[in-house]
Amino acid sequence: MALKVIVFDFDGTLADTYDTFVEIANSLSAEFGYKPVDRQEQEKLKHLSAKDLIKQSEISPLKIPFVLQRVKSELNHKIQDLQPINDIPSCLQQLKDKGYLLGIITSNAEDNVLVFLKNHNLEQLFNFIYAGINLFGKHKIINKLLKEQKLQPHEVMYIGDETRDINSAKKSNVQSVAVTWGFNSTEVLAKHQPDFLINHPQELISILQENRYLIDRQTAMIESLTMEG
Repeated sequence: MALKVIVFDFDGTLADTYDTFVEIANSLSAEFGYKPVDRQEQEKLKHLSAKDLIKQSEISPLKIPFVLQRVKSELNHKIQDLQPINDIPSCLQQLKDKGYLLGIITSNAEDNVLVFLKNHNLEQLFNFIYAGINLFGKHKIINKLLKEQKLQPHEVMYIGDETRDINSAKKSNVQSVAVTWGFNSTEVLAKHQPDFLINHPQELISILQENRYLIDRQTAMIESLTMEG
């Protein structure tokens, strides 16, 4: 069976939120007792997984949920100014026109996601949104999606910009696409071995076209063997 559903992470994958997130995180550093990061330090942090990043920040694990909640809240005040990643709107429209069901699974707040999509006339492209997910719990939502929609893992692809997105896809046995324009560096994404690693949204269209060709060719071979039998 062919791929039916394409699921996206939100921050750093669809929405260009990296600089805003850093700005907000730095503004909260004194309140929550961690050090703000400068531009040079930011580049180093891009090479860390989410778990390693939390360890290096020396924030108490008990404080993490409160920090994330504050970041989401502060982001709500800036959401009007945020832009989609370049060429993402066009890519999404192409995928929708090809008949794929599109969705979002994100740890960001639903209000933030909905406002962003509405601001950029993208809300009509998505069939579902799961928001407010635990930082490391996306695989549970992917599993929920598979069960509720009666989908097989090979019918779903998950796209994200962090190592935890790759790991979530692997836990759910769905295809993973890592994008290099978001939070994690190309090097650390590659180390986590996604099924595909892309540098531009249009490459996703190419991946799907190649997969479609492979599926069509396999189907033709099966039909040929059946006729010969």
